[in-house]
Amino acid sequence: MKNEGKKAVWSEYQKEIADDKFFYVRSCIRQNFFPGSEVAFLRILKEVLGKDVYEHPCHTTCSGIGYHGDIVPFETAMTVVARQFALMTEAGYENYVPSCITSFGLYTEILDTWHHFPEVEKKIRKNLKEATGREFEAPKNLAHASDVIFKFRKEIAAKAKYKLINKNTGEPLRVVDHIGCHYAKMFPSKGVGGAEYPYVLAGMIEEWGGQVIDYPERRHCCGFGFRQYLVQANRGFSVACSKEKFESMQPFKPDMIITNCPGCPMFLDRWQYVINEIEGKQYGQNGEGIPVFTYEEVAGLVLGFDPWDLGLQMHQTDCEPVLDKIGIEYSPEDKYKLNSLNHSQPKHLVVNV
Repeated sequence: MKNEGKKAVWSEYQKEIADDKFFYVRSCIRQNFFPGSEVAFLRILKEVLGKDVYEHPCHTTCSGIGYHGDIVPFETAMTVVARQFALMTEAGYENYVPSCITSFGLYTEILDTWHHFPEVEKKIRKNLKEATGREFEAPKNLAHASDVIFKFRKEIAAKAKYKLINKNTGEPLRVVDHIGCHYAKMFPSKGVGGAEYPYVLAGMIEEWGGQVIDYPERRHCCGFGFRQYLVQANRGFSVACSKEKFESMQPFKPDMIITNCPGCPMFLDRWQYVINEIEGKQYGQNGEGIPVFTYEEVAGLVLGFDPWDLGLQMHQTDCEPVLDKIGIEYSPEDKYKLNSLNHSQPKHLVVNV
């Protein structure tokens, strides 16, 4: 393809990402898997980049897992999301940033539905008004949290203490990027690079000194798939999906995996432990697993955050091999001590309508 044609195709998969004043909503499951990631996102945006980020203590789940699991009706999900938008409106924000990929996909689906069927939006507004007395404005900008880190990847690189480079060899770390299915497969134009060539994580890897590794099952599901795992009888299929990815990437000798979805890092991390327990097999080098990171964890590491403040002790596949290759300083004795991670979570317990 000629360069002009490539540029034309690529231009279709660019997206507008706001510069500041973000209304941030956490993931309902992510805080249980890797609780340090969302804390790191807020710290990076507020303390490192000086951005205005607000999160409301009364926001709730978007209901996305229930919706995709055929438990929550679409109309109910839309009304729940409308309440989230109302909280944003009341707080005086317009740029909506969800932590969760499934939330991002659901918000995108809802806004697209309202665009094509304004009568549906009218009904949801009526539902919300009757249930809560609230009204809302739709976001002017909807971007996933990984989009925001991608947008500021150069600023992060300029402030970085470390690079994704092996200190002993001087070679870039070999990094596998894994994109959550609901980021761009549902609405390709809403993800940086689309569904086939998503660049949101690859851009971070390259900017921070790493090498992106391609392999046959790069776009294969991590194994979560909601009903693949939520239905107990299907969990063998879930681990089989992950195993297929590991088998495919192993010959390319990746140093690490980076993800942008709440479920993906948990399954790619913990299914490695399960497979090792069942089959005695490791997919990394030197008899180790392949460390799995969220994009916030990687951003925090290059900025010099303490690995245990980032919550890396929550991973079942040890992350130390990557820390050692980069040359990141850490205390092995502090790995399982109480630290700031335990004091950084929201303390609001009351949820109202």
